[in-house]
Amino acid sequence: MYLYSTNSATFQQASHPLKYQEYVEQYSREFGIDKYLLYAFIKTESSFEPDAKSSAGAIGLTQITEETFSWLKLKLCPKEEIVFEDLYKPDVSIRFGAYYISRCLDRYSGSIDTAAAAYHSGWGTVDKLLKEQGTDVLTEFPYTQMSNYVYKINKAYTSYQEIYLNKEGV
Repeated sequence: MYLYSTNSATFQQASHPLKYQEYVEQYSREFGIDKYLLYAFIKTESSFEPDAKSSAGAIGLTQITEETFSWLKLKLCPKEEIVFEDLYKPDVSIRFGAYYISRCLDRYSGSIDTAAAAYHSGWGTVDKLLKEQGTDVLTEFPYTQMSNYVYKINKAYTSYQEIYLNKEGV
């Protein structure tokens, strides 16, 4: 019988890897977001699988749909020769995901919960909920999928901080 602790540092790091570190650090700096938050989105969206594709047609590490990609491309890099399928490339997916996360955070007063809900369900859905709740940030998530997603982002983000912040001496 083998006994091991699931709380070991090795297990925690394996379950919360720092894959694509060069791109994550570059784009988190460029777009002013916490790198551990970006890692949380990548882990939650694709489990670090660059070829991931959802049933909704979202692709890449950061699981962006073609509609969202087209909008982001217009805002981020309208003259670059980038197509939707380029989101399967880690550098492109992380760049677009980081930019989108930063836009969501900017739009929703830095609220990670509200930004995560918007990343998952769209700005229109979140704006409608905010109007119904009469607030600037979401405090309730009436849709199960949205609520679960926000929970997963927060859980992964907290885990990344707990595992790596102390290690870096921050």
